[in-house]
This record gives sequence, C-alpha cells and structure tokens, in this order.
Amino acid sequence: MEKCNGVVVASAIFNDHDKIRQPKGLGSETLRTVCFFMFIDDATHRVLASHNILAGERGEAGTVGAWRVARLVAGAGGDHRLPYENPAMNGVIVKYLLHRLFPNARFSVWVDAKMQLTVDPLLLVHSFVAGKGADMAVSKHPFNLHTMEEAIATARWRKWGDVDAIRAQMETYCRNGLQPWSPIKLPYPSDVPDTAIIIRRHGLASDLFSCLLFNELEAFNPRDQLAFAYVRDQMSPKVIMNMFDVEVFEHIAVEYRHNLKRGNGGAGGKQGITRMASSGDIAGSSCERYLLKMWGETTE
Repeated sequence: MEKCNGVVVASAIFNDHDKIRQPKGLGSETLRTVCFFMFIDDATHRVLASHNILAGERGEAGTVGAWRVARLVAGAGGDHRLPYENPAMNGVIVKYLLHRLFPNARFSVWVDAKMQLTVDPLLLVHSFVAGKGADMAVSKHPFNLHTMEEAIATARWRKWGDVDAIRAQMETYCRNGLQPWSPIKLPYPSDVPDTAIIIRRHGLASDLFSCLLFNELEAFNPRDQLAFAYVRDQMSPKVIMNMFDVEVFEHIAVEYRHNLKRGNGGAGGKQGITRMASSGDIAGSSCERYLLKMWGETTE
C-alpha cells in the first residue's frame, strides 16, 4: 500500500453485503499505474472462498480481476473483532481515511461496493479534481438539498435504527450553527452529497475534511450525509469541493442492489410508521429556526 504513489481506487465489502464488481472503460496503462484495493472481512472472505473466487481460510489476500483483495484479519491476542461491531463503521475507516492507509498516494477514488465504475479513474481525477483545481469531488444528492431533509428521510425509511440518536445529532448540529442550504453557501450547490463515489486530491484541505468527518461518524453514526455539510461549513479555510450533477454521476458508474439477506436486515430493523413533523411540533427545539427557514416560514 505504501508503494501506491499516484492514484488509488479503493472499495470495501463487509459482512458479505455486496459482490465484487469489475471496473469498465480502463485505459491500456491504467492497471499498471493505478492501485485497485478491495478490503474485505472474514465473513465476506468465507463466501468468496466457498465460490472459489479466493483461496481458502489461510489465504490472506488475492487478486480478483482488477482488484487486489486485502483481507482484514482480526486483532492479535485472541481478539477476533474488527475495530467496530458495526460493519458500516468499519467501512468508514477505508472510505474516509484513505490518506492514512495510502500515505504516498496523490489522489484517491472511493467506490462504494454497490457501484461499478464505467470510466477510467485517471480520467475522473483529471476531469473532476485536477482539471478543476478542486480538493475533492462528489455528486449532489438526487433529491435532497438540506441536511434536515436527509435526516428526516434517514429516520422515515429506517436507514439508521436509532431515530432518537439522529434527532440528538441534528439538535447538536443546530446548536452549533448548522443552517439550511441557501445561495449564501455558494459555490457549494447543495448540503447533501451522494458519497457512493468520492474523488480526492490528497492534501491538507481534503485530508482535514476527511478526518473531521470521520470524527463525527464515530461520535454519532456512519450515515455520512448527515455530518457532511456541518463539517464542510465549519472549516476555515474552506475546502474546494466540486459537487457535480447526478446526471454526470449516472454516466460514470452503475449502481446495483446490495446482497439480499434473510430476515428484516438493514441497520434499522422492522419498518415502523414515522409521522412527518410540522411547524407545530418543533417549538423549543434547537432546530426550530433551521426548520422554519427550510420550510420558508421565516427568513431570519
């Protein structure tokens, strides 16, 4: 990993949540000049080994197509656990600390395991970051503009099971200055990204942003879209961020479904009925002013 001194493309599969998908559209020299790393845990390795995709239990790593597969082995001294019990949080380590894992890389492309790249990563780096003078690039969310919209959707669709914890997180952010998106925040066109693909120039600004965001995810939950704007807006000097349109996103990658699991699955467990809030429900909340501005009921 220390020998990757140019561009690294990284992804991760934990708890057999996805399949390994091969990137398409690679140039003739890309496999020679770009590092492709797929991080997996023991549960994923067992499934891949059972299908003869990787070596058996003693195999620590292997290659599957373009990807060099790195098996994350449990800790020493009989401790057979990864740093976090939640597989999604273990994935966050790879997703946001790539500059620590690959200290000599100049650029990185994070690809969620549900995504299949269809454009050469060297072209992505040039088009979205190097050619734009940006520190990082990420797609805008296709539907949500404000952080609170994403938080409401996360609670409503049980993308994270502890709804009270999401509320506490948003209350904390509102107390510390989180504001809904408005033209004042330009050139940032949105407060909510789609972080399935993140293109970064490794340097002070993007490294600091990634570390600060990781701290928020460890403190609250691995739903990175909820902490994204809070961290970004608090930074000074500002991180130069290229937030491109979702139509562009759809031309550089294909999204697949996660592996189906028996039972209710997911982080949230059973689906419950979540009542949508109104302006009468928020009196006294730290987010009252935020929500009223988002709903257009006040301009203060």
